Parts: sequence; structure tokens; C-alpha cells
Amino acid sequence: MDFEHALPIILEREPRYDAVAYFFLKEALAYSVKHKAAKKESQAFSHVSGQDLLEGFRLYALEKYGPMSYWVLNQWGIHKCSDVGEMVFALVEANVLSKQPTDSKEDFAGGYDFEEAFRKPFIPA
Repeated sequence: MDFEHALPIILEREPRYDAVAYFFLKEALAYSVKHKAAKKESQAFSHVSGQDLLEGFRLYALEKYGPMSYWVLNQWGIHKCSDVGEMVFALVEANVLSKQPTDSKEDFAGGYDFEEAFRKPFIPA
């Protein structure tokens, strides 16, 4: 199923996250793929792990929203890394994204503290 057709179904089943959050996640995933490819100096697609996606998500949010990142993500219902995992697996269940057999929601549980990741970089020393 494509993203645009799956989104209303996902939102009906899981209303915790704003529709815009899923569009942002889709962009953050593309950013993560490019970021991972750049690190490897190769443009070949490779699997993006939960940790890879969380890092790309963080970098993309900071790049796109700067000091407003924490507030914007919270407005969309995203308060912690496990929320990103919930959204990813909602897209997996809707057959929009695929996963490896070893991928799980728990890959997103550790992650980082949102306050530390999105607010601290902008607090004056």
C-alpha cells in the first residue's frame, strides 16, 4: 500500500500521532538513508536500523526546526524515541515500510532523551 492511502487507515487505528508527524517521519527516513550512504561513501541502499533512523530523525529535526524541534515534535504527539518506533511499525503493519526479521519496536526504546537531544543544544552555556 502506498503512504497516502495507508495514512488515513493508520490514523484511524492510532490517533496518538498527528498526520504531519508521519510525513515528517517519511522525510526523516529518506534523510537517514542519505546520511548512512554518505558515511559509507556509497549511494547503494542499505537497511536503516532503528538506531540509524533515530539519529537521522534527530539530525533532520534539528536541521529543519532548530530550537523549535522539541515543541514541534511534542505538538505532533512525539515525546520519546519509542513514539518513533510506534509510528515506524504502524507503517510496517500497513505494508508501507518493510522490516528485517531482527527489527523490533524495542530497537527504538533506548534511543535518547528528547529534552537532551532537542532542547539542550540551544540552551546558552
